[in-house]
Amino acid sequence: MEIEQIITEHGDYLLKVAYLYVKNEATAEDIVQDVFIAFYQKQEQFRQESSYRTYLVKMTVNRSHDYLRSWKSKRLSLFEKITGRSTTVTPEKELLAKSTKRELVDALFTLSVPYREVLILYYFEDMTTVEIAQLVCCPEATVRTRLQRARKQLATAIGDYDWEVLRHESI
Repeated sequence: MEIEQIITEHGDYLLKVAYLYVKNEATAEDIVQDVFIAFYQKQEQFRQESSYRTYLVKMTVNRSHDYLRSWKSKRLSLFEKITGRSTTVTPEKELLAKSTKRELVDALFTLSVPYREVLILYYFEDMTTVEIAQLVCCPEATVRTRLQRARKQLATAIGDYDWEVLRHESI
């Protein structure tokens, strides 16, 4: 498969995944670009044990985790806390300002990354707990526990919410 075709088919999806982790459109774009460059440079190492999408999502999740652990991420977060303003204003952030969805997204971002991760993958990406367990390299029971705890934390933050509605919505 040609790299242009892979970028066309998976670019927008990977951008959503990265954005859900880092909460910054420019950073998410950088992460996705890095993923495609790394894939292009090492595509002969792809053993086709999974789909391109799964492989690229795993790379994107790993790069997002790397970014969140980096000094640059912590420095930008500190800047935003001190100045009280975000480093970027995006159309996505403006669209998310609508009632229930905005409240849900805000509450979702208050969760720690492992809890946020399983909710996003389960509800927004329609992955099964088995697929999530493979993607995040942990037992399926751990994924189910994280889902349960994450739902409980969100319920506390936003009250009762119809979780199955999430399976058909997009952020």
